[in-house]
Amino acid sequence: MFPSQSFINISFFQPQYFLMTGIPGLEAVHNWISIPFFSMYTVALTGNCLIFLAVKRTHSLHQPMYYFLSMLALSDVGLTLSTMPSTLAVLWFDYRFIGFHSCLIQMFFLHSFSVVESSVLLAMSFDRFVAISNPLRYTSVLTNNVIIRIGAVIVARATLSLFPVPFLLKRLNYCPGKVILSHSFCFHADVMKLACADITVNILYGLYVVLSTVGVDSLLIVMSYALILHTVMGLASPRERVRALNTCVTHILAVLVFYIPVIGVSMIHRFGKHLPHIVHALVAYVYLVVPPVLNPIIYSVKSKPIRGAMYRVLRGKD
Repeated sequence: MFPSQSFINISFFQPQYFLMTGIPGLEAVHNWISIPFFSMYTVALTGNCLIFLAVKRTHSLHQPMYYFLSMLALSDVGLTLSTMPSTLAVLWFDYRFIGFHSCLIQMFFLHSFSVVESSVLLAMSFDRFVAISNPLRYTSVLTNNVIIRIGAVIVARATLSLFPVPFLLKRLNYCPGKVILSHSFCFHADVMKLACADITVNILYGLYVVLSTVGVDSLLIVMSYALILHTVMGLASPRERVRALNTCVTHILAVLVFYIPVIGVSMIHRFGKHLPHIVHALVAYVYLVVPPVLNPIIYSVKSKPIRGAMYRVLRGKD
């Protein structure tokens, strides 16, 4: 039996809850589908926590590049924890209810951690640019105080950008018969479509947030690597060029793992309305679940210092 909805008055309605959706058309096998999801969530949480602990406990990793990597790991943990409870509740127990205010809170943290991750990837590209273009001043430019300030700016930027979004949704009048979400978590674009009101402000502000955060970050990352490539091509020795580029491989992979699903989600929401619901669901899961899973794998495979430090943490050695 559904929880009862309450009307504030005849002209304004806000639902007490929304109904989340798992993977459309595959409800009968949700229990089986939960196995790979639980495995991916476990890998994401374990791997990223290991990276954070490895950097924290290993003195030789107390360098700007690894500090930024620990920030990336923390943002992946936050992104994972934002969606894991509701997703597993739907897949395991078929519990589809999420309160209106709980939905807004989840949405705020989900999108905030996405902005944080994008910002950290930008900071990491700046780190690589400084390390390659001016290696002698690397440690004097990226001091501990500078890194702390960058981290504070990243968190403040995400918080201030997303803070108005729940309030813009809360002011809307919703349709009493429209409470079904397209995912097992709350997306901004998904929630605002359930309103029976003019959502122009929500659309414009959502577009502004995307362009001013992920959009700007992606352009600056491309510019950073254009400058890095220009610097590398100026090196006399081919061996030095390969060595310099090798230091960027893990970051480039992390950028691709994050931004390719972001582009996919954006394209699907704007131009894929005719596609089956299962396509929307799967692309959203790839966007939110895959990067936190792959990042620790990429860095543990490609970075020998990180791999060794993670192994020591597992063995309980400092």
